[in-house]
Amino acid sequence: MALKSTIYKVSLGIADLDRPYYGNHSLMLARHPSETEERLMVRLLAFALYADERLEFGRGISADDEPALWRKEYSGEVRLWIEVGLPDERLLRRASGRADQVIVFGYGGRALEAWWLKEKAALARLRNLRVLALDDTQSAALAAMASRAMELQCTVQDGQVWLTDGPRTILIELRQLNNAAG
Repeated sequence: MALKSTIYKVSLGIADLDRPYYGNHSLMLARHPSETEERLMVRLLAFALYADERLEFGRGISADDEPALWRKEYSGEVRLWIEVGLPDERLLRRASGRADQVIVFGYGGRALEAWWLKEKAALARLRNLRVLALDDTQSAALAAMASRAMELQCTVQDGQVWLTDGPRTILIELRQLNNAAG
């Protein structure tokens, strides 16, 4: 018998002073059986930082032709393609050809550093790619916030992100690994 996805219900308030963007979102996220809570929460962080009326989650880990998140025009043109984790360079090249902007939210400590050393020369050719990194303490703190029903507040100011679930607040400072304009 195949394992089913686990559903997470999220009430997310966003106050992004850098863009500026303010909104409240009721989300239902499906966590694939092979997906960790850490990856789920990094996807949620990516949503919070790029929230828009047309930003949507992809079909998940098992869909190679869709990103973790994307924003498309009504005509079907892909404006924003967001990947989470340590994606293959070929996938990012393909995404770069399909979308106006491609963003990677990388995490994983030493694995992230090894991936970046291996891929940075090839990825430097992709002018519309931006690679952001979370350190392992930040992604672990995100994972610790995960629960099946979440009420979160996200505040963004001067490039810093505060995510609060009531009793806990974590500070996230993403590090940009490449020199792409963003």
